[in-house]
Amino acid sequence: MSVFPKVSLRPEVENYLKEIFTNQEIVSLSKQEAEEKFETLLNHLAHPPSFTTVRVNTHLAAVQHVKNLLLDELQKQFSELNIPVIEHPDLPDILLIPVIGPRKDIKKQQCEAIVGAQCGNAVLRGAHIYVPGIVSASKFMKVGDVVSVYSDIKGKCKKGAKEFDGEKIFLGNGISELSRKEIFNGLPELKGIGIRMTEPIYLSPSFDNVLPSYLFLQNLPSAVVTHVLNPQPGEKILDMCAAPGGKTTHIASLMHDQGEVIALDKISNKVEKIKQNALLLGLNSIKAFCFDGTKALKLDMTKDPSGAPPFLPESFDRILLDAPCSGMGQRPNMACTWTLKEVTSYQPLQRKLFTVAVQLLKPGGVLVYSTCTITLAENEEQVAWALKTYPCLQLQPQEPQVGGEGMVGAGLSLEQLRHLQRFDPSVVPLQDIDIDSLRDAKTEDMIRLANKDCIGFFIAKFVKCRSTLEKNPQK
Repeated sequence: MSVFPKVSLRPEVENYLKEIFTNQEIVSLSKQEAEEKFETLLNHLAHPPSFTTVRVNTHLAAVQHVKNLLLDELQKQFSELNIPVIEHPDLPDILLIPVIGPRKDIKKQQCEAIVGAQCGNAVLRGAHIYVPGIVSASKFMKVGDVVSVYSDIKGKCKKGAKEFDGEKIFLGNGISELSRKEIFNGLPELKGIGIRMTEPIYLSPSFDNVLPSYLFLQNLPSAVVTHVLNPQPGEKILDMCAAPGGKTTHIASLMHDQGEVIALDKISNKVEKIKQNALLLGLNSIKAFCFDGTKALKLDMTKDPSGAPPFLPESFDRILLDAPCSGMGQRPNMACTWTLKEVTSYQPLQRKLFTVAVQLLKPGGVLVYSTCTITLAENEEQVAWALKTYPCLQLQPQEPQVGGEGMVGAGLSLEQLRHLQRFDPSVVPLQDIDIDSLRDAKTEDMIRLANKDCIGFFIAKFVKCRSTLEKNPQK
């Protein structure tokens, strides 16, 4: 059931997305059905997925052991509730935790706090509220008060305001850890928890310092990607746009930390995050570099013994290009202020990265391309472009196939569409999940729901059939 309005977009962006989801190939089936499905998608994007997904670091511990530790942790967090932890049958290192909600019996308090839209999204996924995310608080708010928390989805509330009458979405109640005066006193060192959520609309476990070496919080399709890549021990693998390292560390874990995983990102503090995650998870095969993936191809043929980028052509057995994208599939996302120019700016960058990836891949090697967006231009259109531009590439079926097939509208054949994975949350109704419904639910039904009611995402898998050294195709 919908408890929030659909994601708030600029009219130009909403019209652009509507044209995609009601394109000529789709509406040839049913225009009304296509329009209703699009509205359903916008509504789903504003709500959190039905499950929290965590990946077990199988390099350090067995899944069953970590599952037992996680059940103990959930018992501590939700002593009165018996929330199950489900093992995914097709993703052997993935655990699923149902999200309880929306809860409709939460009493709104007189004392209020307003948070920014991004902070509000995090609260709906189980986070507490850190001081930098608080935009406004009632003038009488003190330590220990029960506070009703709202998200300012339009970004209209002024920092430090004592009240706000603009459009705001109720997220639940929490306990204030600081007074209003302490929150807005301007001290930069105040970055800890400002409000501890006790009655959120959607109840998800907090993973702040919870089994940090054993668990990695990850959206379900993001975990599927690495299994589709299927890294093998001893291989040399490139993760072109790697931060914060979720997929990088997953690759190393699936390889049993045997081989070489090169992770690139062009922002230095993000590269440090990759290194921190590798250290935390006990993985030694990862080498992270602050480097622009579009420049990762070495133009002269002299070998660099340091192993640092740029790299010689055809150096890698497998390459993951989890490309920078418009991120329009992220959930929950109550508001996006991006202009149409910003939303459509990613296709050229993705093609530059893809061009480098093809040349860095060995003949017989695997290239997996993925995005966390729902647009045709960044997904199926990129596949059509790649197959036309690089005859050396063949589109491959994917294993595991958890998502749906690709979307029509980019001129791909039905067989090619079946080889793709598009995760579209609008294919299932929004769910009300409570403890009673969980008690009666079948495991296979919950897994089916988790596979569909997740973020919007896209995966394509290619194999390179022959060398590109003799003659590089035109860009």
